[in-house]
Amino acid sequence: MGFDTDGHKMVQSEDGSFTAYSKEFDEHYHSTKDGALQESLQKHVIPAFELSKEKDELTILDICFGLGFNTLATLYYMKREGIQKKLSIFSPEFDKELISSLKHFQYPGIFDDFKEIIISLATTGEYKDDDLHVSLYLGDAREYLLTCKEKFDIVYQDAFSPASNPILWTKEYFQDVRRLMKEDGVLTTYSISLQTRLALYENGFHIYLATPEGCRSSTIASPSKIEGYEEIDMPHKISCNPDVKALSDVDI
Repeated sequence: MGFDTDGHKMVQSEDGSFTAYSKEFDEHYHSTKDGALQESLQKHVIPAFELSKEKDELTILDICFGLGFNTLATLYYMKREGIQKKLSIFSPEFDKELISSLKHFQYPGIFDDFKEIIISLATTGEYKDDDLHVSLYLGDAREYLLTCKEKFDIVYQDAFSPASNPILWTKEYFQDVRRLMKEDGVLTTYSISLQTRLALYENGFHIYLATPEGCRSSTIASPSKIEGYEEIDMPHKISCNPDVKALSDVDI
């Protein structure tokens, strides 16, 4: 049995790492231009960890698990940089077939040290040792947010695009995310659309422009002010684009 199924096909991205194409959503799991590995590192892991470097423990919400690149890139980055932290990662993923097939996916060689973790997640949905706990929720992400009891330091907002999967980009969705975040928590996302930023802004997030190395621009958001990034002047954006509205559950 290989990775490719009726629902997914493995595709090589420009940085040499492989991603996958979802036939259901008609999208790749990562930007094939930026590259699967670089997108995870530069748009999510590096900025999130830089902004959380003073914390000894981190709890991360990885929306959605998909191929697991954000989680695995997190572990790789911590190992590469010699970062010692107690880490808990919680990730909803509705595609059970995808999760079970991950043991056949062609990951970058730098993930070889994490094969045991990949196999454990693909077979049981969980991995745990003294310093790391990764737990998958095989089901609907919106339902997971309603029952989740964790408080998150970091949220990787990496669902399929608002055009393909709008239910994970609405203002009601981000209201649930905001409720589960710590006041100094950080949310990272590849989306730079005004609709996404409005949905975050209307839930009390400060919105920042990120210009990751070797990748296209992305967005960082936090309930608190953060340093080192250009804050987007949202009132000005709103005044210049009065017809643009945040996505809402009622419109889907």
